Amino acid sequence: MTPGHKVYFHHLIHHDLLIGDDNQELQQLATKLYAELTQLSTDIQPLKIILAEREPVRFLAGFIAACAANCQVFLCNPDWGEQEWHQVFNLVQPDIIWGIGLETDFPQSPVPNPQSPLIMIPTGGSSGKIKFAMHTWETLTASVQGFTEYFQLQQVNSVCVLPLYHVSGLMQFMRAVITGGKIVILPFKSIELAQKYQINPQDFFISLVPTQLQRLFQNQELTSWLAKFKTVLLGGAPAGDELLEKAKFHCIRLSPTYGMTETASQIVTLKPDDFLSGKTGSGQIIPHAKVKICNPQREVLSANQRGIITIQAKSLALGYYPSFWNNQDDFSVDDVGFLDEQGYLKIVGRNGDKIISGGENIYPIEIESAIFSTQMVIDVCVIGIPDQYWGQALTAIYIPKNTKITSGEIKAALDNQLSRFKIPKYWISLDTLPRNAQGKVNRQNLQQIATEFLGK
Repeated sequence: MTPGHKVYFHHLIHHDLLIGDDNQELQQLATKLYAELTQLSTDIQPLKIILAEREPVRFLAGFIAACAANCQVFLCNPDWGEQEWHQVFNLVQPDIIWGIGLETDFPQSPVPNPQSPLIMIPTGGSSGKIKFAMHTWETLTASVQGFTEYFQLQQVNSVCVLPLYHVSGLMQFMRAVITGGKIVILPFKSIELAQKYQINPQDFFISLVPTQLQRLFQNQELTSWLAKFKTVLLGGAPAGDELLEKAKFHCIRLSPTYGMTETASQIVTLKPDDFLSGKTGSGQIIPHAKVKICNPQREVLSANQRGIITIQAKSLALGYYPSFWNNQDDFSVDDVGFLDEQGYLKIVGRNGDKIISGGENIYPIEIESAIFSTQMVIDVCVIGIPDQYWGQALTAIYIPKNTKITSGEIKAALDNQLSRFKIPKYWISLDTLPRNAQGKVNRQNLQQIATEFLGK
């Protein structure tokens, strides 16, 4: 944070930001930590801070103080296991650790030092290797400015039930801070138990992942409450058609989004009015970003042609710590999609998830959506298992709505929806699927489960 941005720090310690939490505690703790950091800081090298506080007020106080004191702050999940923490400590070599139960006796060694303080946001944890996308106050601010321009807002108020260490939770805080809005930070379980603060939902955004939305729909009172919100942002993982149709039926002002840690949250969003009027897909591009669809030769494709999604954005990260990207204007992601004539983005699937079976390219999201539409499963993930004859055999790992439902019944319901080569060969029923806090399924874990189950 530059000296000009320290204005935000002084604004924060006088700003009535938090609803339901102690603003005075936030102000006092942030001021105390900021004073301590300014005494420890040097002009030669910014301090590296691991921030793994579980309690929201302490997390936010640490984040505010670290940014204001020009430190490099690494946001971390306090629930990471020993393997993940060893990855992080070996990569970061921190000077300061804020969090519960973390050991500090790790060897110190020089790491390439960036020229300016950075905000490191974790990504890739579900794949087994944690990376930190390097952001700055400027990149996060650009995301907020694009958001407010797109939704034509002066102030953003949020109900946050997503982790603050993740970009989805952090950006809700940033929107409130930068626009002078308010934020309610709640564990999702407290909402499920109907422990809601007395706010007017019409003045608030709430951000959910598909599994959370599905769980709220199981309670009529919570469904009615959700329908009162100004906007319900939905992201983190693909949402099935059945879930989206249910949201329309209940008149939820849903706003499906497309974005990632590297872009400081969403760069494409479907406005609620578009959603309720029947539009599908991820929506239109937010003003601070540009999206192109390219072929493997990086040639730009025309409307309705599938290709690789390539992004330019003022909110784009500078790289993965400690390496900076050379080309900030051409960020190609693993996702495949297309833009229609009106500039609405449709996601086809991820290249990394693509299954090649019998020479056919198959994207799991299409099959998962069809399986959801049978209304026979609570959750499902489709993967490819190595197969001597087909190359990969489609395998559906699912949670049935009740124990009487068989895989044969689900397959029969798919006959008129999918080509035969897209109907999974193997079906594995489980009690739960391994998803992280953002609703993303751990496909590596499922690969191992399926391989053991099928004896491959």
